[in-house]
Amino acid sequence: MTLFRDRGHAGRELARELRSRHEKDPLVLALPRGGVTVAQEVARALDAPLDVLVARKIGAPFQEELGVGALCGDDPPVFDDWALNRLGLTRSALEPVVARERAELRRREELYRHGRPALELGGRTVIVVDDGLATGATARAALRWTRGRSPARVLLAVPVGSPEGVELMSREADEVICPHRPRDFMAVGLWYDDFQQLTDADVLAALRTGAEG
Repeated sequence: MTLFRDRGHAGRELARELRSRHEKDPLVLALPRGGVTVAQEVARALDAPLDVLVARKIGAPFQEELGVGALCGDDPPVFDDWALNRLGLTRSALEPVVARERAELRRREELYRHGRPALELGGRTVIVVDDGLATGATARAALRWTRGRSPARVLLAVPVGSPEGVELMSREADEVICPHRPRDFMAVGLWYDDFQQLTDADVLAALRTGAEG
């Protein structure tokens, strides 16, 4: 049984949860692409600024979907040492993957921002939003990058997540807001009726709407 019709529906449910908390001076950062539509609803409900925070998963060379780390901004990669050891991988062996993902990260940042600087996070309550939380690889990198910009508080907000992922990210964020934590989580997309992949054009449209709203 699914939980959400689509990301907009998930975002509205998440927004209701966040609105009841009355966070002071919030700023919403979306993890693109999937998190942008969810974050758009959150930012609208909280009357908060919306920006993107581009993070990229570092996949194993033989199976890109198997995440062993992640990148965010210009920060060093954040690796899952347990996964590296289990797979017999070294950080040096992943340098070509890191370089490729770093290039894609910068391409997206330039495209989504059009030269606009990132929002200042100092002293703000920053809410990092995604459409779901599985292992937490990209969320960890995003939260650490955010923490390094001196916010007052860092929250991770996702509509659905694995219990293990939520527990891990609770060590990185001041608080994790996740209304649904099914034991049989499996994958984020299983909890959506419509989980089609978003395009760069979708992200830009959401950011324009957020700026206008």
